[in-house]
Amino acid sequence: MGRHGWYAGDRRWRLTALVGVGVAVLALVVTLLHTLPGDGSTAGTTPDGDKVHGTPATPPGDLGPRVGWGFTHTQFSADEGSGTAVERVEERLGEQPLPQIQHIMGWGADNPEPVEGRYDFEEMDRRIDFVRATGGTPVVTLCCAPDWMKGGRSGADRTDWSQAALETAPEPEHFADYAALAATVAKRYPDVRHFIVWNEFKGFWNDAEARWDYEGYTELYNLVHKALKQVDEDIMVGGPYLVMDSLDPRQEQNASTSLKGPWGALDQRVLDAFDYWNENKVGADFVVVDGSSYTRDDELVPDEFAATDKFTAVSRWVRERSGDLPLWWAEYYVEPADGDDNRHGWSENRRVAVHASGLMAMAKGGATSGFYWNPEERTGECPGCLWTPTDKSDGGEELPMYGLLSRFGEEFPPGTRYETVSVAADDKPNVRVLADDEAVLVVNTLDRKIGADIDGQKFDMAAYEVKWLKR
Repeated sequence: MGRHGWYAGDRRWRLTALVGVGVAVLALVVTLLHTLPGDGSTAGTTPDGDKVHGTPATPPGDLGPRVGWGFTHTQFSADEGSGTAVERVEERLGEQPLPQIQHIMGWGADNPEPVEGRYDFEEMDRRIDFVRATGGTPVVTLCCAPDWMKGGRSGADRTDWSQAALETAPEPEHFADYAALAATVAKRYPDVRHFIVWNEFKGFWNDAEARWDYEGYTELYNLVHKALKQVDEDIMVGGPYLVMDSLDPRQEQNASTSLKGPWGALDQRVLDAFDYWNENKVGADFVVVDGSSYTRDDELVPDEFAATDKFTAVSRWVRERSGDLPLWWAEYYVEPADGDDNRHGWSENRRVAVHASGLMAMAKGGATSGFYWNPEERTGECPGCLWTPTDKSDGGEELPMYGLLSRFGEEFPPGTRYETVSVAADDKPNVRVLADDEAVLVVNTLDRKIGADIDGQKFDMAAYEVKWLKR
């Protein structure tokens, strides 16, 4: 999970080609002035990273730790492109503001502290500005770490953007430095009230014992938690953002004997890591996990819709363990990826239907927040995206996944009390249903037309149709 489009992208501040000997000499002088002994270039950085950026916004309402259903910005997003297309997305999001996650490094953001004490938040600033412009609730994921904190080289011109480097955790001697960076981010964006600590235990694997290094992660988490609370005690912090991997139902090695179902069994090593963090954390305002409905071997068992029952089972297990802290799914996946980590195999109708089933399963398990990993492309076709690419003036148009996510967030916000509605006996095997006192969401799980009788209403449904009923 979470590895799609991590590279920060082209730098807007990159120098254009130099012309003439005089300009080249001047550039050399500037480079020398912006180089610290033993470090790489500091060009494009500033020492005042904690200076408040722009005009902080006031998120709608007193959300507390339950922010609702939203999405994560990835490598490309609607903060860049044609002005007309960007405005189109901003306007649409403004109609139904959604919580939005942005990482501090990668997935559209550059190295925030390429040299110790020197900061570069240009791209992060632009993403936060976009969230502010849409009236959304900004959420920051504190991942990943500058190279100098993880054994790499220091310098604005030296960031290693390989996947292996990005997914390396800070070295223990730099945990305090990373906590200080987190505090800097919090001071820069005082309207960000929700922070997630790290992403999927990246770099926290204990090779010697073939298990997660939950001691190391928890040490980092606790330092970051304390640093953020010192900035503002009202800041809300969550973790551990573990991938809730499941195994084939027939597999016994590493398989949990307590958290399992027709969809498979949870990897016991993940549950052990969660328990350690849960017992040793200094505090948490919400709990964060992620995962897929399919097994680690990309199997959807018993089928793509029944596999989403995993989200319900995991949600209930986590909430029981954590004392009913608000539960977030930072990422969730229902469609296995191909070798290039793309999910283009399904029709959009099928994709939307299975995602709707996944959202319903999380809600039934007690989750209050879930974030769709928006796979936006820079140009061309964009299967599963929330809107069309914003590179052209006719871009930024709503796509079916946006319609589902926006409507789900509107109809089932945090605090929703779900109700049971009548479903005809012959419809029960073929539909998924979620309802409150005002709306009913119905999903046809079949690739054919059906007739349905739900909540006293009779109607036809097309193959994989997602239908909303008013009560």
